[in-house]
Amino acid sequence: MNPVIVIPTYISARRRKEGGNILATYDHTTPLTQAGELGRCLDSLQKVQGLGQIAILVVSEPSIENQAAEKVQAIASQFPSLNVVVIGAPEHALIQQRMEQLGLGRMNKEIGLSGYGAVRNLGLVVANTLGFDSVVFVDDDEIIEDPDFLQRAMYGIGKLTKKGIPILAKTGFYYNSEGTYLSKSMDKWYNHFWQQGKAFNKWITKAMQGPRLSRSNHVCGGCLALHKEAFKRVSFDPWIPRGEDLDYLLGLRMYGSDIWFDNQWSLVHLPPETPSEGTRFRQDIFRWLYEYRKMEYSRTQIDLMQVKPSSLEPYPGPFLEPGIKSRIRTTAFLRSLARPDKKAYRKAAKAATGEATTYAQRNCSKYFEFQFVWPELMARIENDKILRTALLQSAANRQASGSGQPSQQRTRAANPAPADVAAVGIDPGSTTEIRLNIAD
Repeated sequence: MNPVIVIPTYISARRRKEGGNILATYDHTTPLTQAGELGRCLDSLQKVQGLGQIAILVVSEPSIENQAAEKVQAIASQFPSLNVVVIGAPEHALIQQRMEQLGLGRMNKEIGLSGYGAVRNLGLVVANTLGFDSVVFVDDDEIIEDPDFLQRAMYGIGKLTKKGIPILAKTGFYYNSEGTYLSKSMDKWYNHFWQQGKAFNKWITKAMQGPRLSRSNHVCGGCLALHKEAFKRVSFDPWIPRGEDLDYLLGLRMYGSDIWFDNQWSLVHLPPETPSEGTRFRQDIFRWLYEYRKMEYSRTQIDLMQVKPSSLEPYPGPFLEPGIKSRIRTTAFLRSLARPDKKAYRKAAKAATGEATTYAQRNCSKYFEFQFVWPELMARIENDKILRTALLQSAANRQASGSGQPSQQRTRAANPAPADVAAVGIDPGSTTEIRLNIAD
């Protein structure tokens, strides 16, 4: 396997408590004036054996997109041993232009630098264009302590279970700042109707006691490996406000595949403090109402596999059942009585019966329309020499402007001419499927 590590990083003019656009409100962003967590992540990757290409996706407000890309390039340049390509707004524009040339149209909403799902789709497009056969997603607020991280990531990928089922996607797990993989969510009276952490802990405790690879009910988006046969067939959902990683599991199941859990593949998740608990819960409200409505809509489509909440016990099944709106409203009200950020929780409670419900109703069918064209899109741009040349040249130009000259190691060519860039630094390799003894 020849994987590329994809790291989305989120840059803002300042660390905001709340965003206006529901899709462009992120768990945490790094202000332009602060170092952030990306450098720490890249530093930890230096010890990983067999490390190849790293692609960093730079997400920011349009008003600072150039400064954000320059900031990320400056951070990446501090680690000359790493093979890093920075993908920002200029590279995204090249991708959109090439899709138009190929008759695919512009898809800024679906493949872009705004919204968790669209950003991950951009990472898949970049990987496909550059000819990689697998993607490993890592978040910028994580550190890797295991030198065999990449080897563990590729374990089982592209192979078959003893029943002949291909393993095309898998997730690992996080250790938190306390050195545990269990959720730190508090079992308080105001969370009586919202036992998300407790349900997750019940699931992962069982999964950690099972075989190394087992079917997963959960996905860690920052510890996620995808074979090209998965990401060429199934996209991320650009309309889900957050939780796009778990949603990808549901998407794979709808289209006849699955995600596996590897209880020997992990990293450490050290996110900065959440600016606003209430704002994050508001995102969760939009997420779960949208997910519920989307699942309901999927059952009207005859070409999809039916995914029932009962097959997702103990988590996340309970959050996909009827009555979720009432549970959301009650939990938001109870938290507004006992937790800080009372105003944000009250606003979140109103969203459950207002804008979040409307958003779900208006957008629940759009993913399936986009998914219909995704496989053709990926087939058209796979190893596209014109786009590959343009992306690598654009990234090399930014690197040269920031460091005075391009790094031979990172671009794999001192002065890549346009006609030759397609061959720079890319060695797709081949995959061999063998049968693996894994519990189905």
